[in-house]
Amino acid sequence: MWERIAAEAAAESQLWADSLLPKAEQFREPVFSPLAPAGHALGLETIYEGYLVHYGRSRLFSLADPDSALLLGDYLYAHGLVRVAATGDVAAVADLAELISLCSQARAESRTDDGAAWAATAASLGVGDLAPARDALRLRSDPSVLEATARSTAGDELVDGALAAHARLVG
Repeated sequence: MWERIAAEAAAESQLWADSLLPKAEQFREPVFSPLAPAGHALGLETIYEGYLVHYGRSRLFSLADPDSALLLGDYLYAHGLVRVAATGDVAAVADLAELISLCSQARAESRTDDGAAWAATAASLGVGDLAPARDALRLRSDPSVLEATARSTAGDELVDGALAAHARLVG
């Protein structure tokens, strides 16, 4: 998975190729894909890597220039969505687009409570209606409904591990 994300970004731009961390410095830990259907793991982790480039500590890249980081993050978002779309799962693409929007809003408002949104989306990717749970976060800054959804779908152990890894990467 990691080689593919890195190689495809590097093939897209020499700047991104030059920004790859040495393999020994990369943090190749899947965060939310263990909660998702296996067929969506690569797309989900590609999107999450884009999120990390924008808001956290990338697992694969080091970009000092914020404009280049913005472009790489957007590329990774789009590339991940294309990967999921290739499976034919339109509902999963819609879920991920909603997730990207929700996280962008939270970060624009200087909120860091979006881990539950990642967990619930991954656990319910393409299957459940998360609109009421997303609204709780979007309108009331309440991630508890999303977290409960993730836990009831994926289990406490997987959700705890994903949220702990997320906290390490975004603070």
